Amino acid sequence: MSGDDNLWYSERINIMKFFTKNIIGTILIGVAFFGGFYFNDYLNQKQSLTLEAAFNGIDLGLMKKTLETILNNYVDPQQIDKEKLSYGAISGMVKALGDPYTVFFNPQESKEFREDLSGTFNGIGVQIDAKDGKVKVVAPIKGTPAFRAGILAGDTIFEVDKQPISDLSIEQVISMIKGPKGTKVVIGVFRGENNQIKTFEIIRDEIVMPSVDLEIKTTFNGKKVALLTIYHFSENTVQAFKSTINEMLAQNISGIVLDLRNNPGGLLDQTDEIASWFLKKGDIVLSEQDKNGNKIEHKSKGPGILAEIPTVILINQGTASAAEILSGALRDNRQIDLIGEKTFGKGVVQKLFNLENGSSLKITVAKWYTPNGELIQEKGIQPSIEVKLTQEDIEKENDLQLKKALEQLDNLIQ
Repeated sequence: MSGDDNLWYSERINIMKFFTKNIIGTILIGVAFFGGFYFNDYLNQKQSLTLEAAFNGIDLGLMKKTLETILNNYVDPQQIDKEKLSYGAISGMVKALGDPYTVFFNPQESKEFREDLSGTFNGIGVQIDAKDGKVKVVAPIKGTPAFRAGILAGDTIFEVDKQPISDLSIEQVISMIKGPKGTKVVIGVFRGENNQIKTFEIIRDEIVMPSVDLEIKTTFNGKKVALLTIYHFSENTVQAFKSTINEMLAQNISGIVLDLRNNPGGLLDQTDEIASWFLKKGDIVLSEQDKNGNKIEHKSKGPGILAEIPTVILINQGTASAAEILSGALRDNRQIDLIGEKTFGKGVVQKLFNLENGSSLKITVAKWYTPNGELIQEKGIQPSIEVKLTQEDIEKENDLQLKKALEQLDNLIQ
């Protein structure tokens, strides 16, 4: 065996060890379902699991044989990238689940994912998700380049920079859309029932996601009410919410319009705590069902300070995930009117597991149900009072949904 052959053989063994180590680690984590909530914790928990149970039905021999065949026969061995082989194999395995919400992140993707959760990143400011096999805009973030360009909730993205994205994961599409501040990206979307094609050239910027906003409004009967908007549920939402509530209560308002339109959700622990301000202590916020059918009820811990204030909620197709949970909890416990359009329909729970080398795995571990037992996933929540906005309404800022909400508060306020 020549020196070159010895070097190649040694390199092949190293690649196989790297590949096998990562595959086995991911399989172990992939079958070890722990309780948890969407983006709630970054955990490195360990669970005793026998190899026989872990690998039952998984042909590791075939994986190794495939790798060996590549290493023995690929025409340009010096171009083989160890990490790309490993990460590609893991990504393919995860994608084979057929669940758009279960995703493997390599170290760079994992870093970007955590940055998004912090609420600050470079991009255009649009929340997207997978629905019916398509990449849908859940919501543009208010005041961002995407919002100003005219991208709307419900738009279907079909290309980025003239490249089709139909075969890409959500994370890959996000990676294409994001980029350095000041650079341009071209987004192609289908809009409406007729799939009207629209193209947007957008300059990326630093995106600082707003959290909570307050406006004081007057109803048709002259009552002073609060328009309380929650844009998303990230790490600092509860803190911003508490500060805003103190300001709101100082205004001696008679009612609340809780605006959850275009709220794509986020951290469930933040949603739980905010729900507890609107509900009495002990009220059910949601039920979580795991893979074995076991259900855990999450209950309000108080303080319930807003529980007696007349309230209505605004929803639309951009209301998703944790925002749907909050809407359903207040509707079921307090019979609060939901005004607007049917919500997005994301009611499954993901948990993030840290893997080696800075990579991570986001995996679906449970389903969410409203207090009355309604499954949200793929169904969404229907408004109790449907009010649709046309494109003309949006362009002219004619908010018929808000007008209806103020009308309903007039009927509720004594």
